[in-house]
Order: sequence, then C-alpha cells, then structure tokens
Amino acid sequence: MDLKEIARNIRVDIINMLEKSQSGHPGGSLSAVEILTTLYFKEMKVDIKNPRWEGRDRFVLSKGHASPVLYSTLAEKGFFSKEELNNFRKLGSILQGHPDMKDIPGVDMTTGSLGQGLAAANGMALAGKLDNKDYRVYALIGDGESQEGLIWEAAMLAAHYKLDNLTVFLDYNGLQIDGPNNEIMNIDPIDDKFRAFGWHVLTINGHSFDEILNAIDEAKNIKNKPTMIIAHTHKGKGISFMEDKVGWHGKAPSAEEASKALEELGGGLNG
Repeated sequence: MDLKEIARNIRVDIINMLEKSQSGHPGGSLSAVEILTTLYFKEMKVDIKNPRWEGRDRFVLSKGHASPVLYSTLAEKGFFSKEELNNFRKLGSILQGHPDMKDIPGVDMTTGSLGQGLAAANGMALAGKLDNKDYRVYALIGDGESQEGLIWEAAMLAAHYKLDNLTVFLDYNGLQIDGPNNEIMNIDPIDDKFRAFGWHVLTINGHSFDEILNAIDEAKNIKNKPTMIIAHTHKGKGISFMEDKVGWHGKAPSAEEASKALEELGGGLNG
C-alpha cells in the first residue's frame, strides 16, 4: 500500500471537489492529508461495509471546516462513491460544509463549532473505558481552534479521567482565517501547556508518514494519560501557490487555479 500515492489521490479529490463547489476550505484540508491517510490506511480498525461496527476505532474531525480532507479520505477508503464528492456543499447532498454523522457513512461525529469535537472524542474514549472496549479514539484539532476555551476544558477532562485510549493530532500549520496564529492569539508554548494539563506530548513533522506512525505507536504504549501529537504542517501543502498562504484558508480555486494545482499533483479535473 503506497501511502504517498493515496495522499496524492486525496489531494486531487480535494482540489476537484472545491473547484466544483466554489466553496470550502483548501488550506487546512491539504495540511492534514498525511495524518488522515496514515490513520485510515495504516492504523485504524474500520469496516467500510459496517461503518457503525461497535469495535471500530473512532475518528473525530474537530476542525470541521476541513471536511474536504475527511470526505476525500472516506471516499478513497470506499465508504461511499467518489462521485458523491462532486456534490460537496450542494443542496440535498450528504456532504455538507461540516461533517454530519447522520447521513455520511464513516463519519463518527458531527462537528461544526470549534472545540466541541475534542469534547466529543473525550466522551467516546471515556465510554470505551467504562465498557471495557479496546477501541481507540483519534481526533484532529486545529491550531487556531486551540484558542477556544472548550479545548482546554476538554484537555482537563481527558487527563482527569486518564484517557490513554485517546490520541489527538494538532494540525499546527501556523495560520488561521485572519492571519498567523502568533499575531491573532499566540498559542505557544503549546507543548508545555498540554503537558501542564497532564497530557503526554509529542512533536513531529505532520507530513512524514514515518514520524506519524512512530508517534501513534508511542501513544499506544502510554498508560494513564491522553496523548497530544503536535504535527507541524504547511497550510495548502502540495500546491506551490497555496502553501503557507493565509488567503487559501477558505477560498475555493477557480477552474484555472484548479487546473494548475492538479498539474502539479499529476491529476486532472473530473467532469
């Protein structure tokens, strides 16, 4: 299984679906591709024929506006047809701007308001503990999202209940809708903060499959603490004119821009 090729396919689908919808968030979707690729194609126990299988590992996209990366990953995995990606954000489509667990196969939690996804992941992990289940819970939060008070309430709870079956990735791409994090509301030293809240903390290159896998393996061996993996990434990763550009936080590419992006990725416009 070639994780790099899968990641490339996911990036191609993200560009295609955003160009068709002319709405959505490319920057923070592209920055998280390697993380979701690793989780869904190497690590997590899931069943595409039985998305609600009780023994499955759970994933929560707390930064729900990055739904294109989750939808593209789920389609690549086979939870639903890739043709459905063409209906992203269209009236009547199951693929809304934010994930909806009621209608989308493979989505474990509906997310929208920033911060609440981590709290929901806590609940899943705590339920697993209470029910003596061996599934693991993974979540992805944003760096801008980490300015939310709810994140820190959830951080306290996870440590208090010793949720060692919870692993969280922080997609640290350094940019949010209004500009650089350190200018809007500096979150650093984010590693020391989570350690102070009782978490096991790791810092990695969020585009390195090896570092992601090694961090996940370490997290599985940590007892009585949740793990926070601070993944340093690039907003718009994979597209030269999007990388590290705050303007691509929530701007869909035009047909011309999409064509240029897909040329870089070695893909093509669908339809």
